[in-house]
Amino acid sequence: MATNQIFWLFFSFSGRINRAAYFLAGMLMMITVVFITYRMILAEQAGAGSAGWEAILSIVLIASLWAQAALGTKRFHDFGKPGTFSALLFVPFFNFLVFIALCVLPGTPGANQYARTTNAPA
Repeated sequence: MATNQIFWLFFSFSGRINRAAYFLAGMLMMITVVFITYRMILAEQAGAGSAGWEAILSIVLIASLWAQAALGTKRFHDFGKPGTFSALLFVPFFNFLVFIALCVLPGTPGANQYARTTNAPA
């Protein structure tokens, strides 16, 4: 996968993605945040400076919030819905149900107003 495709997947709000791409990208984001949190905790326990890990975690969290909105927008585009519905991913307790629904429900087949195919920039 080319660098521009990875950038499109995680940071662009145009196009559509299918449920497999959405699930895998979401899991990669979650694993990254958990790993950095784990490293930060290890640094604190070792008595080493954890300020560097805290800064990295802050940057990764901001990037993951942006990526979550971009992935959600593209997934809602696959249903033919506007990307503003991705705001549902930021409602506590409801966000888990929305994530599961976006991972399970198939998108609309064929072209729609947001893109001709899935998993490619519009």
